[in-house]
Amino acid sequence: MARRTVKPAAKPIKAVFAEFLADQHRRLKPKTVSQYEWVLELFEASLDGYAYQNLDDDETALWEELYNARGPDHREFCQVFGPEKIPENVGEFLGYFMPHKVICGQDLLRAAGTVTKKLGKWLSGKGYVESDSADLMTDRGARASKDLPAAEALSQVLAAHAATTTAAVTKRLEGYFQVRSVGDTSLDLEQMAGHAKMTVPVPPRAAKACKPGWTISGCVGRSARGWRLLEVWNVYT
Repeated sequence: MARRTVKPAAKPIKAVFAEFLADQHRRLKPKTVSQYEWVLELFEASLDGYAYQNLDDDETALWEELYNARGPDHREFCQVFGPEKIPENVGEFLGYFMPHKVICGQDLLRAAGTVTKKLGKWLSGKGYVESDSADLMTDRGARASKDLPAAEALSQVLAAHAATTTAAVTKRLEGYFQVRSVGDTSLDLEQMAGHAKMTVPVPPRAAKACKPGWTISGCVGRSARGWRLLEVWNVYT
């Protein structure tokens, strides 16, 4: 099958982000714009670092040619591809990059969702992306503006709870554990790699804050009285 010709976008993502920020400068306070700039800098880093994984073969060939070029010919992902690539990579940014790669407080996590939501509406209004793609993007951003800071707060509560565990354990498991269901004072977990299932006790406020489908990274141990959280590193939505 003949390969199709893929060329760099006439207006790549980096230029679109700059245009979006220029619009925000005209309507928002400088402090708010600074937060928008920080979020988009992180989003750009996420796209440059991971979005190439979603390219087809022809797009990958173009990206590799320009990414591996030396000197002024070198290009990052956001300098090659256009805004149509943004919506499909929002999940990577909000679901992986922000909670895994960025050390920050709840304010920036909340802002990441808010800015993503605003960006989606703006992209649609400018005709840069289809309305359906923009709707999915704005919905994901709206959820993330609440869930990301909530998950960060939950991770702190669970980490403090795990630190109080004194029971002797006969088995330890480390990794990622998906929350299958939530009780009043417990979480039903399933290890994502080994598929072991367990129920761990947690404080009532932690159970109330947690949602099925979220993921906890850390270590659990089995004692004579059942499974216990031993370490909690992070919580992901």
